[in-house]
Amino acid sequence: MTSATVLVVDDETKLRALVRDYLEREGYRVLEASEGRQALDLARTAHPDLIVLDLGLPGLPGEEVARLLRKTSDVPIVMLTARAAENDRVMGLRLGADDYVVKPFSPRELVARVEAVLRRARGPRAAVEETAVSYGDGQLRVDAERREVHADGQPVELTRTEFDLLAALASRPGRAWTRMELVGRVQGHTFEAYERTIDVHVKNLRRKLGDTPPSQVVLTVPGVGYKLGLDKDA
Repeated sequence: MTSATVLVVDDETKLRALVRDYLEREGYRVLEASEGRQALDLARTAHPDLIVLDLGLPGLPGEEVARLLRKTSDVPIVMLTARAAENDRVMGLRLGADDYVVKPFSPRELVARVEAVLRRARGPRAAVEETAVSYGDGQLRVDAERREVHADGQPVELTRTEFDLLAALASRPGRAWTRMELVGRVQGHTFEAYERTIDVHVKNLRRKLGDTPPSQVVLTVPGVGYKLGLDKDA
């Protein structure tokens, strides 16, 4: 049984009750919020281990809640929303969401997603073998133990998913990873509908690393996925 605390944020009372019931069956402690400001207050005072966040909230929208949370916290966020369009999923991931579940949904699948995100948060699957390794004359340094990244000597702030993605690529530089393999490494499970979300995370990662041609670090492998294009320093 888990002792993790999950904050469920949704304006639908029946939906919150349903999610709460399924989570409590698995041993989670559940907090509830019906609107954005209440969610931010609970996140600040109760320090939940994960937040299930609806985007269509009254008052302060879920997008702004996620944006404000990411300014001060890396708490895992699973977005739960009726917005199924690809652009909405991309936006959610860009805001720092760790997973994205579309309504109507299976409560059992939601619980499985929560479990996978928490496993990844507590013990990242994507870790380099050494405590810290450098690539390309030290222009990129990945410290798995401290979960820190430096590019050209400057610290780079990454989300949990972005770090796990980079760490997976860095664990075997030059190896071509399929998108599905990377989903498994950073999400803790393989789910075909999320295969293309890796592209969004890579785009965000490249932007934060200042990763542009001709000396690009994260390379696209046409028809396959991605690889780290630098050699590990001796």
